[in-house]
Amino acid sequence: MFPRDFLSLPFYFVLFSVFSALFGACVGSFLNVCIYRMPREESVVRPRSHCPHCGVLIPWHQNIPVLSWVFLRGKCASCKGPIAIRYMLVEMLTATLFLAVFLKWAIPGDLHLLPVSHPAMVPVYWLFVAGLILGTFIDFDHYILPDTVTVGGMVVGPLLSMALPALHGREVWWQGGGMSLLGMAVGFGLLLTVSFLGEKAFKKEAMGFGDVKLIGAIGAFLGWKAVLFTIFVSSFLGSVIGLLLILFRRGKLQGRIPFGPYLSMGAVIWIFYGPALVGVYLRLMR
Repeated sequence: MFPRDFLSLPFYFVLFSVFSALFGACVGSFLNVCIYRMPREESVVRPRSHCPHCGVLIPWHQNIPVLSWVFLRGKCASCKGPIAIRYMLVEMLTATLFLAVFLKWAIPGDLHLLPVSHPAMVPVYWLFVAGLILGTFIDFDHYILPDTVTVGGMVVGPLLSMALPALHGREVWWQGGGMSLLGMAVGFGLLLTVSFLGEKAFKKEAMGFGDVKLIGAIGAFLGWKAVLFTIFVSSFLGSVIGLLLILFRRGKLQGRIPFGPYLSMGAVIWIFYGPALVGVYLRLMR
């Protein structure tokens, strides 16, 4: 049996850090399957992973996250067809964020860990981050946000908030659930209003309904303050990147720009730095 303060030991810190990264890479590998198959309405379970070019099933030793892509040099072992580098990047991104989430609630100091106040928040944020990655890359490819991420987030968020009210800085289950519902209502209502006004002003769809549902899911997990922060940061990031794309292409930006990825980036920034950034901003305003 582990000692009560086992997380304060350096060995366990390294062990759990490595586990977080490896587990994140494995989850990223599964997310790659979901990103490819869900928009095509294919099962994410059967058949097993296979080459998109020749259809040959990929054996387990050629399906190791990150390493297999590197050793095979981004090509199928059977037909030598190219395998996009994005598969490896999704796995690395997921591994990095899973590790960062663990470190956020288990910070090393003087070769020891500070006490973990709410370790159950780690798997909850792992689930949340995985959903954001899934929605982001599907939105990049197909300009849609699956209901599995958006509606699922609005359903699961309040349930987890009641089970773990510390997600919203509360101690009682109904307070956690109430803050979750408030965050969902604020996020959903704000972007729905923006979408409605934009459609009236520009006589065309200004924002997809998937984005409205996504910010509702973000509010359900993170609360109303995170919603305001996410909308501001995502709008800023979207504007800057949009201007850079226009300058790079030396002309008008053609086609649609998915907003879901920017909402996801804003939510991730809130998880790690949001309250601190808001504190800095308020001090500067004073």
